[in-house]
Amino acid sequence: MEIKVGFEITYAAAQPTPMVIMLSIHPSRYSDIVGTERIVTEPDVPIGFYRDGFGNVCGRLVAPAGGITFRGHALVRDSGLPDVVNPAAEQIPIEQLPDEVLLYLMPSRYCETDKLTDIAWSLFGNAPPGWARVQAITEFVHNHVTFGYQHAHHMKSAHDVYEQRAGVCRDFAHLALTLCRCMGIPARYCTGYLGDIGVPRDPAPMDFSGWFEVYLSGQWYTFDARHNVPRIGRILMGTGRDAADVALTTSFGRMTLAKFLVVTDEVVAA
Repeated sequence: MEIKVGFEITYAAAQPTPMVIMLSIHPSRYSDIVGTERIVTEPDVPIGFYRDGFGNVCGRLVAPAGGITFRGHALVRDSGLPDVVNPAAEQIPIEQLPDEVLLYLMPSRYCETDKLTDIAWSLFGNAPPGWARVQAITEFVHNHVTFGYQHAHHMKSAHDVYEQRAGVCRDFAHLALTLCRCMGIPARYCTGYLGDIGVPRDPAPMDFSGWFEVYLSGQWYTFDARHNVPRIGRILMGTGRDAADVALTTSFGRMTLAKFLVVTDEVVAA
């Protein structure tokens, strides 16, 4: 199948403001892009692209006084298959993990393993290690947390989510991946496009999505604590320790969000 993705995001600014954006499709999906991905600004300003320490594509620019609009679009091939499910995937002993995976066991900005370790072991200590343990964590978070955009707050941490029992997709991911880390399973945060493909259409406006990946049997597997079902058509944009590493836009000065529109639709043959 082919999926049309894109966005239009507008910020108002009183003065020229440096910015870093992470609005590109992840390099792991480059071979799936039909033609080229386009990201333009209005007014037109130069963007210098680079790779961050996690391999994500970032752009740096200076938004002019008055503000800026970002528009992007791409056509992406997709297998049309749901997220991989592999109940035989095994948890790797920490001493055998690759060096580059160890940071995904550590606490990070939104993921306080020190506050949740005792809770995690009390809840999942008897769950079989590996896929079954991750699935148990995912199901717990899915049932423990209520989704709602009114619960969104940029300062909310995994421990906050556990106590408040409410949040948005990034909060589900933060709590689940933190509990995985507490159980010795490397886990990282993911952001990207996830449209209503193969599921009933959500009447709420489309948004970017947050989910998480765990490292089992030598590879990364996708889990989604908000939906808790394998989904079709995920298009990755960035990975990191938590949402702080994959902010879509970062401004070094005061800016106000004026418009936010995301598109991710399956292209249906006429």
